[in-house]
Amino acid sequence: MKKNFVRLGLISLLTIVFLFFFFQRVEWREVLSHLKSVNLIFFIPLILLVPLHLVARSIRWKYLLKHEKKGVKFYNMFAGNAVGFTVTLLFPGRLGELVKPLYLAQKEKMSKGFAVGTVVVERIFDVFTMCSLLGLFLLSKPFYSSYFQADDKAYSDLQMYGIIGVAFAFLLLVIILSLYFFKEKTLSIFAFFLKPFPHKISQKILENSEEFIKGLKFFHSVGNLFMYILLSFVVWLGIVFYYWLFFFAYKISIPYLLLFPYVFLTMVGAAIPTPGMIGGFHFFSRLGLTSLYNIDENLAVGMTIVIHAIQVVVTCLIGYAILWKEGISLFQIKNIGEDVE
Repeated sequence: MKKNFVRLGLISLLTIVFLFFFFQRVEWREVLSHLKSVNLIFFIPLILLVPLHLVARSIRWKYLLKHEKKGVKFYNMFAGNAVGFTVTLLFPGRLGELVKPLYLAQKEKMSKGFAVGTVVVERIFDVFTMCSLLGLFLLSKPFYSSYFQADDKAYSDLQMYGIIGVAFAFLLLVIILSLYFFKEKTLSIFAFFLKPFPHKISQKILENSEEFIKGLKFFHSVGNLFMYILLSFVVWLGIVFYYWLFFFAYKISIPYLLLFPYVFLTMVGAAIPTPGMIGGFHFFSRLGLTSLYNIDENLAVGMTIVIHAIQVVVTCLIGYAILWKEGISLFQIKNIGEDVE
C-alpha cells in the first residue's frame, strides 16, 4: 500500500511539473479561441479515423501470436488493443500495457507469459520504427533546409532523443534475444537468484519467465520478422498521416516528411507513465509545434488539447463499449494488470 502511494505521488508530481511548463506563458482567451477554430471538414474525419491505428496494430500483432496459436480472432486482438489503451489513458503507470496481453490471453486461452512477451517486442519495434523515421528526417535536411528552418536547439534535442531511443531499444533487443537464444542458461541464472525465495514463489516466477521467453519465438522466422517490420512502418506512417490531417484542420500546411519529428516527440511524451498521457504528451507536443514549426504558443496549446481530447475520448468510448458488451467493469479489467504487476 505504501509503495503504491509513493508511486502515485511521484506520478502526480511528474504530471503537475509537465503541465506547469505546458501552460507557461499562455493567454487563455487566445487558447479558447483556437480550441474553437478547428475546421469541421477535417475534424469529423479525424474522429472517424482514430480506430484505424487499433486496426493496424491488431493486424501487426497477429504475426507475433501465430507461433503460439493460429487463427486468433481479429475482434479479440482489436478489443485487447482498445481495452489496453483505455486503461492506459485513464490510469497512471501504463497499466494498459499489461492489461492488453492478459485480456487477449484470457479470451484466446493462451499463455499469459507468452502474450506479455509479444507486447514487449511490440514496444521495441515501435521505438525502432519512429527512430528510423526521425533519422530519415534528419538525413534529408539538405533537401528541405532552403524552405524549412527549425531551431538549432530543436535539431540538437531531436538527435539526442533519437540516440537515447535507439540505445534503449537496442539494449532491450539484445536482452530479449539473449533470453530467447540462451533460454536454458537464462533460466538457470534466474533459478540461482531465486533460491532465497519460497519454492512456490520461485517456481511460479520461473514458469512465467519460460512462458515469456516463448513469446519471443517470432525472432526465429525471417519472413515474419520482415512482415512485422513492414507493418510497423504501416502503423506509424498511418499515425503520421493522422497528424498531417490534423494540421490541415487548423489550416497549417506542412509537408508529410516534416511531421516525422513532431510525431516522434509526441511518442516520447506519451511514453511517460502519467494518467491519460496528461502532461508528458502535452509538453512535448507544444515543444514540437513551437520549436519545429514556429507555431504561436497559444495556438500550440489549443491544438494539443484538441488532438489529445479526440484520441482519449474516442478510444475510451470504444474501450467502454467493448467492456460493457462483455459485462466487465473498468476497475475489474484494471485489476488484472495490477495483480500481475
